[in-house]
Amino acid sequence: MVSVEFGLDTFGDVTVGTDGNPLPYGQVIRNVVEQAVLADEVGVDVFGLGEHHRDDYAVSSPEVVLAAVAARTRRIKLGTAVTVLSSDDPVRVFERFATLAAVSNGRAEITLGRGSFTESFPLFGFDLADYERLFAEKADLMAQLLTEKPVTWSGSVRPALNGQEVYPKTEAGRIPTWIGVGGSPESVVRAAQYGFPLVLAIIGGDPARFAPYVDLYHRALAQFDRERLPVAVHAPGFVAASDEEAVETLWPHAQKSITRIGAERGWPPLTRDRFEADIAEGAWHVGSPETVAAKIARTVTALGIQRFDLKYSAGTLPHEDLMTAIHLYGTEVIPRVRELLAARSQ
Repeated sequence: MVSVEFGLDTFGDVTVGTDGNPLPYGQVIRNVVEQAVLADEVGVDVFGLGEHHRDDYAVSSPEVVLAAVAARTRRIKLGTAVTVLSSDDPVRVFERFATLAAVSNGRAEITLGRGSFTESFPLFGFDLADYERLFAEKADLMAQLLTEKPVTWSGSVRPALNGQEVYPKTEAGRIPTWIGVGGSPESVVRAAQYGFPLVLAIIGGDPARFAPYVDLYHRALAQFDRERLPVAVHAPGFVAASDEEAVETLWPHAQKSITRIGAERGWPPLTRDRFEADIAEGAWHVGSPETVAAKIARTVTALGIQRFDLKYSAGTLPHEDLMTAIHLYGTEVIPRVRELLAARSQ
């Protein structure tokens, strides 16, 4: 039987309440904790929480929220989607997640990335002109810190380290750490170079078109004389009782969120036809449990991945709908995907 982990990711989107008005940030964060607790109860393997610094997302410090989740869960892995390494300090990132590993009894993970937004750069005093250099140097330092040995490092983006120890050490000796990429071949090769497992963020188009990136990653690992490492996919989706209910519930919230982001980036507004086409043939995994399971199984098979993470939140989609989706994902979608994968491997 194919061994695949199944996760859920959220950015802590600011959702609306029963009156249709946005909930306070504090309530959104408390709801995220409840969502993670439910994910643990229904058998989801991993819960990932994104880092953002803008008004439509409530979570700017994922590891603090994940520590609250750790106190109320027992088995689910707790990670990020992603930690914006470019505008953070690798030493502090290591310290925070080593602490999360301690309070969660070893369940902490990190996914490093550049992030899909750039608000953290001016917020923390970084120049976007240094975008590439910041991530490259900090990824290099992070790779050394994760060995949990004395670190000697120098670069241009932070003070040098000379044989310095960083604490606390973890009981496992290493924090599982991935690199998230959105389709840059250079980023794929960098993940292989430093020995990081790879997360492909697939937010548009047919997931199968990312197969060349998986192949590039495995070829790069071989060229760097590294062992074969796992590959994960992060993709958006939503589960409801039926295909029609899923689409109708999700549509107004996804349309508003994607159109807003598109306006910031010069994209045209999201149309219903485009939305439904991306559900049918693209990145969105939306529908009844059977429909979503079938599409996830296709994605896993097409790319040969070892983890699938469903980005289950979408703009202002209410907490109650998210809880229903999580329950269906854990109790019906995951078991069905495993059945489908087992049948295909026979």
